[in-house]
Amino acid sequence: MDDASIIELLRKRDESALTELRDRYDRLCRYIAGNVLSQREDIEECVSSAYYEVWNSIPPAAPDDLKSYLCKIVRNIAINRYEYNSAAKRDSRFTVSLDEIGDCVPATPDENIALSDLADAISRFLRSQDDVHRRVFIRRYTFGDSLADIARRYSLNEKTVATYLFRTRNKLREFLTKEGYDYE
Repeated sequence: MDDASIIELLRKRDESALTELRDRYDRLCRYIAGNVLSQREDIEECVSSAYYEVWNSIPPAAPDDLKSYLCKIVRNIAINRYEYNSAAKRDSRFTVSLDEIGDCVPATPDENIALSDLADAISRFLRSQDDVHRRVFIRRYTFGDSLADIARRYSLNEKTVATYLFRTRNKLREFLTKEGYDYE
């Protein structure tokens, strides 16, 4: 079943949509949550919470890309769970990638600019990048892959991956500045 059909089932409040969603994206959701969380129970709870959130948000939300929408929800829930689990004992495993991207994306966008506008600007920027740079960036900051995992996946050296990420973050910062996002 394709994404449009699943979204339509969600709009009709048909519970079979959850089964279809799970059949289609469960492995991906577990992978994303597993890159942030280490406990199997936390991963399962995170993925289940994501399905629940999708169920509650569609409608009124009408995502154009169900896969990206679900991945974003899973990642955010996993990060929240990770922060909860490690509140007093910071582990740099995942926070490193968040710190990296935090330097080029404004933490608090202008009150007149919606977060969805910022997300659209980042998407436009990523579409303008070559395929390898875009994929490396997404693997690191959406899926939370380590530099070593990305290097293996794309047959690159870890230092090359780090250089790609550094340059892409700098280009993103410049792009967002031109788009009117303030970093002060």
